[in-house]
Amino acid sequence: MVKSPTKPLTLEEFLKLPETKPSSEYIKGQIIQKPMPQGKHSILRGKLVTAINEVGESRKIALAFPELRCTFSGRSIVPDVAVFAWERIPLDECGDVANVFNTYPDWTIEILSPDQSQTKVTGNILHCLKHGSRLGWLIDPGDRSVLIYPPKQQPELLQEEQQILPVPDLVNGFQLTVGQLFGWLKL
Repeated sequence: MVKSPTKPLTLEEFLKLPETKPSSEYIKGQIIQKPMPQGKHSILRGKLVTAINEVGESRKIALAFPELRCTFSGRSIVPDVAVFAWERIPLDECGDVANVFNTYPDWTIEILSPDQSQTKVTGNILHCLKHGSRLGWLIDPGDRSVLIYPPKQQPELLQEEQQILPVPDLVNGFQLTVGQLFGWLKL
């Protein structure tokens, strides 16, 4: 859903607004509210965060965050999963994880929701890649496919159950096939 303010807001003005549920993003001067996550989206997001953190957090090499606002290069977006290399996680003055992340994720993962614009989601992935992200995934539960977006390369469509999903080098040791990913949808 696009909200039309009476006058265009700047990014700074947008960031002063109260958070919405579901989250809103600031893209090219527009405020776009993300769709409410549904069952498939929620289970995939939760399982991905857990699985990535089992590898990344235990070895202090990376950390996956669900629905984390990332503000950088004129946009404020909320990837479904934002993965940061351990040394790039912003810290506050106490040495705790910061509340505000004014940087790009190292790995951005989006899960397409019904009625969500694939173009808008792809635009956010491409924005991340343009500004430093090492990899982007666009997961489509509807057709059980994953579009892989490596930086400065052509995207790759993975649909075969046995195909291994590529991951950035920051989470060496994390391995997942297309079949395992969508197998999480079964109870």
